[in-house]
Amino acid sequence: MDFGVVVFPGSNCDHDMMHVLQELNSGKVHALWHKETKLPDLTVGDCIVLPGGFSYGDYLRAGAIARFSPIMQSVVDFAAAGGMVVGICNGFQILCEANLLPGVLLRNANQKFICKNVFVTPQHRRTAMTSSLEQRAYKIPIAHAEGRYHCSSETLAELVSNDQIMFRYTSAAGKPDSQSNPNGSLDDIAGICNKSGNVMGMMPHPERAADPALLNEDGAAFFASMLTHQAEKIAAAY
Repeated sequence: MDFGVVVFPGSNCDHDMMHVLQELNSGKVHALWHKETKLPDLTVGDCIVLPGGFSYGDYLRAGAIARFSPIMQSVVDFAAAGGMVVGICNGFQILCEANLLPGVLLRNANQKFICKNVFVTPQHRRTAMTSSLEQRAYKIPIAHAEGRYHCSSETLAELVSNDQIMFRYTSAAGKPDSQSNPNGSLDDIAGICNKSGNVMGMMPHPERAADPALLNEDGAAFFASMLTHQAEKIAAAY
């Protein structure tokens, strides 16, 4: 599986993401400049990643300007065709702004930028990112000022009934509690997917916990799950 990592002005996790994907995966990793209008050498069997950072300086609202970058129409079309799209932190914000995922990311409840390790626990196995994960808490870093997930009560009911909540903030023991939710996110939500399960967004940064040099490799399991899921999907097709 090949990966395309979109690079916006202000992206600061693009190279981290490309490094991790290249180390874990034998496929190619393409840097996709935000002004491009096509996705070179990528098929619906591949994956597009919108990395973390502060696209366009987070002016107006995080992700609001990046949503109109020329490449985003190709990302929308790629997702509509069934291609896998993953947004991390600012990438999650952009996916919500582009209406590829429901809801919005608001300012953290304490109105401060938060950078620390948190624990997230997968809620299901229906997406590529969660299909191979163990049912336990994973220690993953966060770094955001606008990470408080919010949506209407109707949308939340749909997320629950459609099994679209991928990750929730929990304690190290995998239990939800108010002290483990770092930003006031609704229903402790740390990541969601669309109804089809091919578009995924999360605020924590698994790429920052995927290298032995960082003394935490919990995040590597997220990417390994994606690769395993896609390999099994291809094998089933034959």
